[in-house]
Amino acid sequence: MVLLLTVTACGGGDDKGASAKDSPANVSATVAGVVAPAKVEVIAGLTDCKVKIRTEADQLREGLCHTAKGDYLITTFPAEKYKLTWLDAAAVYGGKYLVGTRWVVSGKPALLEKLRPRLGGTIQQLRGVGPTPGPSAS
Repeated sequence: MVLLLTVTACGGGDDKGASAKDSPANVSATVAGVVAPAKVEVIAGLTDCKVKIRTEADQLREGLCHTAKGDYLITTFPAEKYKLTWLDAAAVYGGKYLVGTRWVVSGKPALLEKLRPRLGGTIQQLRGVGPTPGPSAS
């Protein structure tokens, strides 16, 4: 696992025969067993975004990415407990989030699906406030 993380972190080296599309960073993160680290700038780099930091606090850091693919917010936490508290608070709004160890990416669901292979993590559906739908027929 450490070797995979090192290879991914060093992807796109000096190999003249390899293009950026062939770099390990573009291999499915879930296949490679890699999960993005909890650092806004690193996650932004993995998604080809030049991030604009909008919040620096003891419990979290937030950065906004504005790309041709869409806009999204990267939130990182110094400890897992802060992420869980943040998710509990965000549950009021509902929606889907891409969630990893000590980080969350907020954006449109289709965009989150595109980012997941690069970052790892899981897509989580938060319920939101309001009436709950009846049981589905599935």
